[in-house]
Amino acid sequence: MEQDTTDTDMTEFTLTKHDDGVAILTWDVPGKSMNVMSFDGLQQLNECIDDALADEAIKGIVITSGKEGSFAGGMDLNLLARMKTVAGDDPARGLFEGIMQTHQLLRKIELAGMDPKTKKGGKPVAAALPGTAAGIGLELPLATHRIFVADDPKARIGLPEILLGIFPGAGGTTRLVRKLGAMGASPFLLEGKLVPPAKAKSAGLVDEVVADPLAAAREWVLNASDADLVKPWDAKGYKMPGGAPYHPAGFMTFVGAAAMVNGKTSGAFPAPKALLSAVYEGALVDFDTALRIEARWFTNVLLNPSSGAMMQSLFVNKEALEKGAVRPQDVPDQRVSKIGVLGAGMMGAGIALVSAQAGMEVVLIDRDQAAADKGKAYTETYLDKGMKRGKVTAEKKEGMLARITATPDLDALKGCDLIIEAVFEDPAVKAEMTQKVEAVIPEDCIFASNTSTLPITDLAKASSRPEQFIGIHFFSPVEKMALVEIIKGRETGPRAVAKALDYVRQIRKTPIVVNDERFFYANRCIIPYINEGVMMAGEGVARPLIDHAAQMLGFPVGPIQLVDETSLDLGAKIAKATMAAMGNAYPKSIADDVTFWMVDEGRLGRKSNAGFFDYDDKGKRLGYWKGFNDKFPLLEEQPDLIEVQHRLLFSQVLEAVRALEAGVLEDIREGDVGAILGWGFAPWSGGPFSWLDIVGAPWAAERCDQLQAKFGDRFACPPLLREMAENGDTFYERFAPEVAAA
Repeated sequence: MEQDTTDTDMTEFTLTKHDDGVAILTWDVPGKSMNVMSFDGLQQLNECIDDALADEAIKGIVITSGKEGSFAGGMDLNLLARMKTVAGDDPARGLFEGIMQTHQLLRKIELAGMDPKTKKGGKPVAAALPGTAAGIGLELPLATHRIFVADDPKARIGLPEILLGIFPGAGGTTRLVRKLGAMGASPFLLEGKLVPPAKAKSAGLVDEVVADPLAAAREWVLNASDADLVKPWDAKGYKMPGGAPYHPAGFMTFVGAAAMVNGKTSGAFPAPKALLSAVYEGALVDFDTALRIEARWFTNVLLNPSSGAMMQSLFVNKEALEKGAVRPQDVPDQRVSKIGVLGAGMMGAGIALVSAQAGMEVVLIDRDQAAADKGKAYTETYLDKGMKRGKVTAEKKEGMLARITATPDLDALKGCDLIIEAVFEDPAVKAEMTQKVEAVIPEDCIFASNTSTLPITDLAKASSRPEQFIGIHFFSPVEKMALVEIIKGRETGPRAVAKALDYVRQIRKTPIVVNDERFFYANRCIIPYINEGVMMAGEGVARPLIDHAAQMLGFPVGPIQLVDETSLDLGAKIAKATMAAMGNAYPKSIADDVTFWMVDEGRLGRKSNAGFFDYDDKGKRLGYWKGFNDKFPLLEEQPDLIEVQHRLLFSQVLEAVRALEAGVLEDIREGDVGAILGWGFAPWSGGPFSWLDIVGAPWAAERCDQLQAKFGDRFACPPLLREMAENGDTFYERFAPEVAAA
């Protein structure tokens, strides 16, 4: 016989009491494919725990999920992102008290009614995880006495909060460090690593990996002793694994951790620093005080505008775009079944790989069989690497390769519903290919160009079906980069847009949709970033200062290193093409002088083993080329770090604003998400528009005027930003679609 003790209103947590004395507490959020924790959910969980602990007939509790294949995906970040706004007139106090309520609830589960002195008389609480458990979905189980996980290699266990600009703030930080030691916990806390159940067990995150976690947890609860319930940190004589900060080994661990975090983040991200502080300070005191310290540092991070901006862009906005927020609503499903890829070079080969990975039939075309086969071999090499790491089976490899047909025969494109052209960046070559292919493919087939700079409207002139012609711009390497930029030409129709978006969703990447203008959105912002860096180098600013200034802003690489990676001759080619297109309107600068001189010197970057850097014969960077400053001497007095950073930031941010003004961007969410995923724009800022909202339009406009007066009209304040400064507007108040619409 079972007794359901929940009220009809309590829809997220259901407590069912059984005759054997075990209460099953099931988490099942209605309307969600995976559980996420809400404020109501925490309240319901608290009431269910109180009920079970107070009932003398209940011997123990098993917390599980009603979702097949998962326990929980974490906190509802839509709510977390808005916590500051609901925290009252004293947000720091409101946030801290709210966080402490969660700590008190999880501590209640951990102590489970035991006598504070003898640690006896508690009720065993086990967690039975059907699969994936992330964020608070792991922090809650860590507060139970034993964690059982289903033996599902697809499941992922971990604490990914650091990737979203926060850190595990519901006890996960304190418990994991005390359970594994600072060194053992660091991959999960500082890197946000998610691992399958078997690895989670070997690392010490969970206790058992079993076929039936609910049955195993139930059996354990019925046989658990008082000693089984006492956590190590609640037992007498507890010592932190690896040593506390004042222990010789522990001291070295914490020194190393601080160096590692600074090395990886250059101090640009608030959350890792706060996390380290919480761990270090918490390790010096008792467990309950450590929880209060964790709550204070978590409050500190939530009050930092960076955390809200990162959550907004990297979770809320990113998820909305992936779910089709900008997709034409009245167009039926356009999922791709057979795709033709024209050009089997690095880009085409990467597009073929990700398409086959998503289950599509792929036709990979190149000028001859050898070139086409070389493109297909890219996928084989990729899969072989996966097999060595144990991530790819022989069957998966065989299946993926079987889906790719490599051929020079255009007739093989018959039956394709999407074509992506990735041939040489020459309008004449692309036009010829467009006409040849359109003679073969079905009339309703969508044709896309993977161009990175050529206007789609111009390329569509070669097509007899311009409404079915669109840009799908991948970033290199295709299989690693998360962003895809979709470009609408002037005549591109809604079905082509829907097709492109549905395809990007199939390959599990994040799309942004922009209107056609030279360089589209991403390159429009990246090129000024590179140019500003090269310009400063030409002026005599030390190249290490330029690159390090960028890295201290959170950019993955500085502009000098980036131009070496992308190649200087590509930069020269783009500059010359832009000069030809713009004529007298082209803004000449010392950046062009530097680039053209470097190309003439044969220093093309990494690909020629000589650029702004020297390289060894294996392509490893050896340091900045000293000969550069013979031609462009160093300034005797180097500029201020902040000035260098502002030049690099504003060169991109102002271009993003101009793209919005010009209608290239239709949605600022795409501007922010695209900047972070496309070229690593200061992720801590949430993107260019979020950053402008953080610093405020009035300050930004004033700084534009200062930079313009000193460095030229490229820093002129755009009229839109000026108007917003005068009105005191923010971009997300003025331009963001309603949350409900997302």
